[in-house]
Amino acid sequence: MFATPSRFALLGATALSAAALSACGGGGGDSTPATPASTLGTLAVSMTDAPTCGFDAVNVTVSKVRVHRSEGAADSDSGWTDITLSPAKKINLLNLTNGVLEALGQTSLEAGRYTQLRLVLDSNASGSANTVVPTVGKLEQPLETPSSVQSGIKLVGQFDVTAGQKTDVVLDFDACKSVVTRGKGAYALKPVVKVVPVTLNGISGFVSTAVLGRSVQVSAQQNGQVVSATTPNPTTGEFFLSRLAPGNYDVVITANDSAASVVAGVPVASASSTTVLSTTTAPILLAPGNSGAIGGTVTLSPASTEAAYVSAKQSFAAGPTVTIKYQGADLATGAYTIANLPVAAPQFATYSSTLPLVFSASSAAPAGKYRVEAAATGYVTKSVDNVDISAANQSNVNFALTR
Repeated sequence: MFATPSRFALLGATALSAAALSACGGGGGDSTPATPASTLGTLAVSMTDAPTCGFDAVNVTVSKVRVHRSEGAADSDSGWTDITLSPAKKINLLNLTNGVLEALGQTSLEAGRYTQLRLVLDSNASGSANTVVPTVGKLEQPLETPSSVQSGIKLVGQFDVTAGQKTDVVLDFDACKSVVTRGKGAYALKPVVKVVPVTLNGISGFVSTAVLGRSVQVSAQQNGQVVSATTPNPTTGEFFLSRLAPGNYDVVITANDSAASVVAGVPVASASSTTVLSTTTAPILLAPGNSGAIGGTVTLSPASTEAAYVSAKQSFAAGPTVTIKYQGADLATGAYTIANLPVAAPQFATYSSTLPLVFSASSAAPAGKYRVEAAATGYVTKSVDNVDISAANQSNVNFALTR
């Protein structure tokens, strides 16, 4: 299995944290009689993260994880079991890339199937519990935190607890989609969290250290949708797209002032296998190239507090459609800018187990042209084709989304 010594050390540390936190986990949500030990299993919960867009730190303070058998249970219903972190734990999500986990604790549960988890964050009344540090400016800013996080971010996903055994659950907190601007200099938290497999499988490799100072991001995609993303190790260029369901993926690598590199049809054979794309002696090189930008506004009708996201996509003839970059629209104004988009044609390779992979500039995806797509939960997705930044930036690509 692919893992660096530093990852082993960090995973070992989270295991020790889980043991320490288990003493403060547990605590049922009702006063039912004690369950016989012979019918109890253990639930352990950890958190991981995808990379963020434009931040040096994204901090969230976790106070509790709640679990219930019923997908439809309300926060005031009986039957909840809580893992309480005391004191609440402030976590920088940027430390949790490349498969690293942060243990949140564990508790005993009656054996059976559970269908709802809730991640409870601090209300941020102090302004210091949930914060961001923008890459530009470097000053820590409070995150406007919705009141719903006090009852818990609802995560629907089935898992089974077996008597006498431990069940591990990983919460993938997508910081890039979860932090959006709200007016000038203000940031809001719109949590996007999913439950992912705990097994450490996936896609690994190295990118050239020559591009590591240029905001490199690596993502695994299916049908143009980002499934998992990470940033390479800032010293070695190593990356690991972890905890992927078995299947085929397109891997997209981007960096400022570089052409994108795309590897199509990367297989993940099983829940315990890792597919290697490159090695430290033959890392993936990104071709140099100029960058441009696409901007505009997104309006929602009827108006709502939903976050809208705008993606810049490219398609390959007889090949995949991939997202090169995406950006959330401002909650107050609807404005968005997708910056540092490659003008040069992407470098393309089809996966082969024979390394190194051979990349070539793709004529199937025209240089500097993008399909721009806007989406928001509960609204009809819309797109504009052939947005061309090869000669100049485009700042008036606007969307009006309706239900």
